[in-house]
Amino acid sequence: MANSIDSSLYLSNYQKEQRKTGSNILGKDDFLKILMVQLQNQDPSNPMDDKEFIAQMATFSTLEQITNMNQTMQKLADSQQQNLLIAYSDLIGKEVTWTHVSNPENEGDEPIVEEGIGKVVSTSYKNGQVFLTLENGKVIEPANISEVRNPPENTEKPKV
Repeated sequence: MANSIDSSLYLSNYQKEQRKTGSNILGKDDFLKILMVQLQNQDPSNPMDDKEFIAQMATFSTLEQITNMNQTMQKLADSQQQNLLIAYSDLIGKEVTWTHVSNPENEGDEPIVEEGIGKVVSTSYKNGQVFLTLENGKVIEPANISEVRNPPENTEKPKV
């Protein structure tokens, strides 16, 4: 009789429960808490060297400034994206020539090239990107525009 191990007992068949007790990212508040605990639990007969303490405080100050700068830069980037929508709204009522190149479904096939002319009727902002809607319902990105011009004026006089 051969010795065999029942396959249901393999370690890979057991789900390991993962414990997560917070974020993997330490922020400035976490750093300050660690520093305070370190100060509270230091050996009174052998306190932390003042140079080491100053270095840790400088690190904390640097971390705080970087965090504040990151938040400010994010706000600036968000406002720049919204400004794009306002800038591209100047295209409403203008006639644009556009070209869009799509990658082929099958490798080795030629790229699919779409071209057209249309009048911009609206702009929209979705997922951090600006889109232009043309009179015929086609939605294009500003990067696809190759020419912008005023639409030709209607030279016919209205019938009375």
